[in-house]
Amino acid sequence: MKNPQQRENEEAFSRLVAIMERLRAPDGCPWDREQDFSSLRRYIVEEAYELVEAIEGDGDRAVLEESGDLLLQVVFISQIASEKGLFSIREVLDGICSKLVQRHPHVFGDLNVADSDEVMRNWEAIKTVEKKKNGADSSILSGIPRSMPSLLKAYRIQERAAKFGFDWPAGDATPVLAKVDEELSEIREALSEKSAPRLAEEIGDLLFATVNLSRHSGVNPEEALQQASRKFAERFRLVEHSVAETGKPWKEFSLDELDDFWEKAKQSC
Repeated sequence: MKNPQQRENEEAFSRLVAIMERLRAPDGCPWDREQDFSSLRRYIVEEAYELVEAIEGDGDRAVLEESGDLLLQVVFISQIASEKGLFSIREVLDGICSKLVQRHPHVFGDLNVADSDEVMRNWEAIKTVEKKKNGADSSILSGIPRSMPSLLKAYRIQERAAKFGFDWPAGDATPVLAKVDEELSEIREALSEKSAPRLAEEIGDLLFATVNLSRHSGVNPEEALQQASRKFAERFRLVEHSVAETGKPWKEFSLDELDDFWEKAKQSC
């Protein structure tokens, strides 16, 4: 028997689906009726980023609102698919429910696990079996989106490989640092050769190695770079303020003078 909270959740979700159906109806909203899978791509990405930004510091109310906006995109896509006879929101829900049950045999079955690391190894192993059964790409690295931001994609690729033992030993950063040094040396060689294609390749290798260093250090590289970018922006704004206070244009300042402003900004933030 369902408790009152379950009934309220189902009613709220059904209301959202009904509203989306109404918006897409012949006499509904012209803008909503014009949308298709392709046109919604940008909104799906934007809403996901806005939810992440809310989680990072805009408060619980913002997280609530942005969660709703992201959920709407799933319902929107499902409504368009239903109109095309492809699939329905019910099939989306049934699919994710079945997947969660199947990939958590330690909760819904008899499997015993020692920790979260073992849970994740089981998850990936079950995914591989599912892909082989469905005739899909069963590589350990399959399923990582091509459009994922490059820094995060590098992290996910390394993380996937590491779960199957393709990784340096945990707790020792020495070989990881050595790889970073190796890639930096190769960049110096590419610069001396004045080879643009090789330089691009070696810079990519250095970035990949740096992501690996951050992963081994327990640091999320995406979050670390976001923080570094925010810090730079805050300090640069202070440099702008210092320049503006002089009343002189930027071009009249030497790099050493601007660097003095930068050092002062570093003391503030």
